[in-house]
Amino acid sequence: MKHRNAARPNNGREKLRQFQELDDAFAKALQELDDPDARPDIPTGPPVRSAQAQAKEEDARARERAFSQRLEALMEEYRMPPAVLTELIGTLLECGVWADKPGAQR
Repeated sequence: MKHRNAARPNNGREKLRQFQELDDAFAKALQELDDPDARPDIPTGPPVRSAQAQAKEEDARARERAFSQRLEALMEEYRMPPAVLTELIGTLLECGVWADKPGAQR
């Protein structure tokens, strides 16, 4: 019995301490709401994107996947290893035959 009684005061004190911490946090939150200059520390997620922006990103990813698939198919068809293709692209860029950005002409 003595063991149970000894545990109760500690348990009660712990509950009181937790309640006081909660009460203090609540009071602080209320003060922050009342203060017009204070910015609340509210965790937020990433900014919400519009459906149009999401559609553009998905279209861009789809074009990149299609390009990669087509490039791999051509490399396989012409038996061209990636190192040779890299060298060819570098040469075309240096000579000004191929623009480094889509739609750009030199």
